[in-house]
Amino acid sequence: MNYGLIISPETELDLEDAFVWYESQDNGLGSEFVRSIDNCMSSIGRNPMSYAIVYQEARRALVRRFPYSIFYLVENDTVFVIGCFHSKRNPDDWQERLKK
Repeated sequence: MNYGLIISPETELDLEDAFVWYESQDNGLGSEFVRSIDNCMSSIGRNPMSYAIVYQEARRALVRRFPYSIFYLVENDTVFVIGCFHSKRNPDDWQERLKK
């Protein structure tokens, strides 16, 4: 069963910022980042329960090759993606999104 994915506007901004940064480092690297994100999102959509709960009900999936994590919540047959953060960022940044 594939779960529906709803990506928050904040997450879209997270992804855009990371894409722009990687693309500025090396032409094409931003596109590789997006492919890694797409692969991770597909994996989450296929089996969201396979990733650990890291805070309250939020789960975390690690992105391959890039030091990013995708944070999300699962409700029924829908996955709500609340953020995509660099691993070195303060966890308070994404935890605040749970309160909205």
